Amino acid sequence: MTAAERTAGARPGPAVLPLVSVIAPVRNEEGYIGGCLRALAEQDYPRERLEVIVLDGGSTDGTEEELRRAASELGLPVRYERNPGRTTASGFNLGLDLAGGTIVIRVDGHTRIAPHFVEASVEALERTGADAVGGIIETRGNGARGEAIATALSSRFGIGDNAFRAGAGSERWTDSVPFGAYRREVFERIGVLKDIASGEDDEFNYRLRESGGRILLSPRIRSTYYCRNGFAALARQYWGYGLAKAKVLRLHRASVRWRHLVPSALVATLAAGLGLTLVDRRFAWLMAATGTAYGLAAGLAALSATGGDRRKARDVGIAYACIHLAAGAGMLAGLAREFLAVVRERISGPTA
Repeated sequence: MTAAERTAGARPGPAVLPLVSVIAPVRNEEGYIGGCLRALAEQDYPRERLEVIVLDGGSTDGTEEELRRAASELGLPVRYERNPGRTTASGFNLGLDLAGGTIVIRVDGHTRIAPHFVEASVEALERTGADAVGGIIETRGNGARGEAIATALSSRFGIGDNAFRAGAGSERWTDSVPFGAYRREVFERIGVLKDIASGEDDEFNYRLRESGGRILLSPRIRSTYYCRNGFAALARQYWGYGLAKAKVLRLHRASVRWRHLVPSALVATLAAGLGLTLVDRRFAWLMAATGTAYGLAAGLAALSATGGDRRKARDVGIAYACIHLAAGAGMLAGLAREFLAVVRERISGPTA
């Protein structure tokens, strides 16, 4: 019996449903936070069994004003608190301290969850005994570049075998999910999020799996994510993801997957080709061959993703390059930082 069925009349009423705490760490979400709250207000889960907690990490735009206006118009009770730590992890952990639910869901301001998102999450947790559940993201963008970026982020060439972005046909056990619904007891068992910018979810989900926990990906749980609308912003985002992956890798070496290494291998080969060419021009073939091979692959993938529209394919190809080169360079830079940190620790010795 699903959560919705239990609210239908003859069967036990809403009081038997678990209280769900939705935690939203945000910063500078003007133009998006209102839509996020509207999606929460439209949930088919009983509102009296749903609490919304928003943690603001120092917004400098109109996020707070938009949030309060939207909450009032929608009649949606929202607890709004400051997040002195400013990061996603510190905001979520603060929200966890304030939350009363036995099920905790994390969303962000750029997200619109489907009307059945909470109900489907609760149903999947109850039915399967999973420790965490999540679903499929539909990525959207605004304007021509935003749409191109959304297309790149929805393709396997762009993000590899990431089922929650590329789509999944049926339920499956998985490594990680976005905007997951977790049993509260999970945090009591393995701890809270570590403060790893852009990598806190991956690191936590790895710890969850290592502790024997199970994470379910269900296509019934759906949300829409509004991506960056410019190439520079996309590159900065994926540079951050690369740095974060290096931090997670230092903590958990077994967490790496092949899709994490391919962008770094591409960047390393291009850099090696450039360096060797500066020493001896006869090595120019290495960089040229690597760049040409990547360009051809990206171009063909972009044409396929856009149905042969060359203008759109050009922007999708640029988005691919922003994703792969920024993520690869970020991970290499992050690995260098982590290596230097280990060296410094060994030189300085254990601290008191």
